[in-house]
Amino acid sequence: MKFTVIIPSRMASSRLPNKPLADIAGIPMVVRVAQRVLSISAKEGLAKVVVATDSPQVIDVCQHWGVHALLTHSDHASGTDRVAQACDLLKLQNDAIVVNVQGDEPLIEPKLVVAVATLMHNMPSACMSTAATPITSVEDFHNPNVVKVVLETNGFALYFSRASIPFLRDAPNQLPSPAPLRHIGLYAYRARFLRQFTKLTPSPLERAESLEQLRALWHGELIAVHVTDHDASVGIDTPEDLERVRRALGS
Repeated sequence: MKFTVIIPSRMASSRLPNKPLADIAGIPMVVRVAQRVLSISAKEGLAKVVVATDSPQVIDVCQHWGVHALLTHSDHASGTDRVAQACDLLKLQNDAIVVNVQGDEPLIEPKLVVAVATLMHNMPSACMSTAATPITSVEDFHNPNVVKVVLETNGFALYFSRASIPFLRDAPNQLPSPAPLRHIGLYAYRARFLRQFTKLTPSPLERAESLEQLRALWHGELIAVHVTDHDASVGIDTPEDLERVRRALGS
């Protein structure tokens, strides 16, 4: 099994300007993400790591740090669209496995990247694979910023939602048993599906929940889910998030 990691990175961020270049212990954020993923060995399946960005400045910074980067269109609606264009620029074969690692997660767990790629390899009927971890607090369960996923018996996703699912009708302030699952925004695909995905019509569910993965379910595709006990890596969206990660990395 071999897989390519593509890290979508865009400069436009209303809450944290120039986010990809934010300094974390002397290293730009997007470079830290790439370095984290580059710790995966070739024996574990890593073929290459590429940053896909809309910014020549990010390209220059990545090149300075020895990170492979590609310039993509500035008008992509989502990171998935940017990753799909990167697949074409890299001329990946349709059956190539591609892992989308968000450019604002410098604490991403490398073993989790390998796990979703392996699941994609082992589940030929799935169009995508992703990850989830048990929710342990009622507060997180009811938090709309914490995306939940429910699975069927074979480990495929039934639905993703910002709502509390599955909902305990008779005990709304308790956690269901077994524990509900928090979705981790890490995805693996085959390049063939990525090229198709950008052409699929967005679904009403996707628009309602603002969750892009619902487009795949709406069109009848299967999403395999790896369940892990590791805490979800927290992405950096605000200055407060950035300071928390800086402290975690000793900056």
